[in-house]
Amino acid sequence: MNKIQPAARLAAILEEHRRRGRTVAFANGLFDLLHVGHVRYLSAAAREGDILVVGVNSDASARALKGKGRPIVPADERAEIVAALEPVAYVVIFDEPTCDTLLALLKPDVHCKGTDYTQESVPEAATVKSYGGRVAIVGDPKDHASRDLITAIRSLGTEGA
Repeated sequence: MNKIQPAARLAAILEEHRRRGRTVAFANGLFDLLHVGHVRYLSAAAREGDILVVGVNSDASARALKGKGRPIVPADERAEIVAALEPVAYVVIFDEPTCDTLLALLKPDVHCKGTDYTQESVPEAATVKSYGGRVAIVGDPKDHASRDLITAIRSLGTEGA
């Protein structure tokens, strides 16, 4: 089965997993240039449930969140890269700036956010609580960022000039 699924199809797939007694963890992000922080975040998120679903921001939502010039990598390619990671069971691309709508549809048992958040600052916390889920802060300290990689790569182009 293809790991990358549209939201409605994924909701049905996850319902079948739940009927079999499996718990669903959900993580999300842009994943524009994959780095070790992403791998650690997704590995930690996978430990929160039996099935890890990853929401990847669409190109339009990435642009709205990060500004002109982002994303560097198109959403379908970012989704394919994330899907290739061993802890990831399913990937879904979403258009909104937050994943509230997706969470309300998929109803994962655990919504995982990185350590740049606190329980109080997770934007989707109310949505998760509304259906009985929980929020988990996972991963290592936020010492890595795609924006830093982009800056470093761009500086390489000016060094040789």
